[in-house]
Amino acid sequence: MTTYRPADVAELQEIVRAHEHVVVRGRGTKPALVPPADGAAVVETTALTGVLEYEPQEYTFTARAGTPVAEVQRMLAEHGQYLPFDPPFANAGATLGGTVAAGLSGPMRYRYGGVRDFILGVRFVDGEGHLVRGGGKVVKNAAGFDLPKLMVGSAGRLGVLVEVTFKVFPRPRAYASCCAPFATLDACLQTLFDVWRRPLDLEAVDLEPTERGMTLWARIGGLEQALPPRLERLRHLLGEANVEVWQGAEEEARWEEAREFRWAPEGWTLVKVPLTPKRIPAVEERLAAVENSRRYSVGGNVLWLATPASPASLDALLRELGLAGVVIRGAAEAPFIGSRKGLNFARRVKSALDPQARFPEV
Repeated sequence: MTTYRPADVAELQEIVRAHEHVVVRGRGTKPALVPPADGAAVVETTALTGVLEYEPQEYTFTARAGTPVAEVQRMLAEHGQYLPFDPPFANAGATLGGTVAAGLSGPMRYRYGGVRDFILGVRFVDGEGHLVRGGGKVVKNAAGFDLPKLMVGSAGRLGVLVEVTFKVFPRPRAYASCCAPFATLDACLQTLFDVWRRPLDLEAVDLEPTERGMTLWARIGGLEQALPPRLERLRHLLGEANVEVWQGAEEEARWEEAREFRWAPEGWTLVKVPLTPKRIPAVEERLAAVENSRRYSVGGNVLWLATPASPASLDALLRELGLAGVVIRGAAEAPFIGSRKGLNFARRVKSALDPQARFPEV
C-alpha cells in the first residue's frame, strides 16, 4: 500500500480520482476501522489541520478534519467551553475527522448526547473526487439532506472528511463523582433505574464489573458551591454507607482512564456494542465464559468490551445475542460484526456517494 498525506483539498481530490481503491485514516488511534487492503492507496489526513473559524460567543467552530481533538479542547478551554460528547482517544492523538468517522463518544455523552448531536456541517471528497458540502456553520440551518449526521460512524466508507463544524457548550466549573459497589448485578441495575427517574442532571453514569459484583459510577458537574447538596442527594439514592465521593484531580483521572481505555489491555480486541440496560444480564451470562475486561457506559447503553478473543468469535457471540458491534482495535477483516440492520439503506447511500466503489464496503 502507498500512503499519501495531502496538504490541501485539490491534492486529495487528485489522489482519490487516480486510484481504484482508497482507505482513509487520521492518526491511527482506531486501527481496526481501517483494515489493510491489497493495492489500496492509504490517505492520511494528518496534514489537513487547523481551526478555520471559532466564534466563542456563537458556541461554534470549524476546523480541518485532521486537527487533533486535544488541540481543539485546549482552545475551547481558554473560553470556558468544551465538546460535551467527550471524544475518546484525545490524549492518544485522535483527530476530529477520525472521531466523526468512527462515531465515538465518551462517558459524558450521557447528559447531552453523542457526536451526531453536536456536528453542524461537513465538507468531504466523495468517491468521484467531488468536494461535497453538507449542513452549515450555525446552529439553526436548513441545508437539505442531513449529510453531517450521515458521516458519523461512516468509517471512511462514504468519503474523505476535510472539514467539520461543531457546536459547543459552556464547561461545568467543577465535577464530583460517587462510586457505589453492589454485590449483585440485579441490585446495581435497580439502582440505575432509580437514578434515571430522578432529576439529578448527571454528567455520566458507568457500570464497572468487579470481582465482587458491579460498581456504579455517577458524575455531576456545575458550580463548585452548588455541588455539596447535589452530592448528598446522590449519595442517599445510591446507599450512603458504602458510597465513596471523588473530587479534584483523582476524580478527573478516573474518567480519563475510562475515556482513553487505559483499562483495556494492550493487544486485546476492543469492541463497542450498543445495547440497553435490560439486555445486560444476558450479555453478562455469555461473557462469563470469555476472558475479557469490560465497562458499561452511558447509563448501560454502550458496552465497551476488551478481549484476547478474535473478532470472528465475537461476531458469532453477538449474532446469538442479536447485537451489533464495531471493532475499534484488533485484527478484523471488517470493523462491523454481529447482527447488522439497515444495510440496504447504507448500500444505496454508498452507491450514490461512491459509485466506483473506491472506498471499502459498508
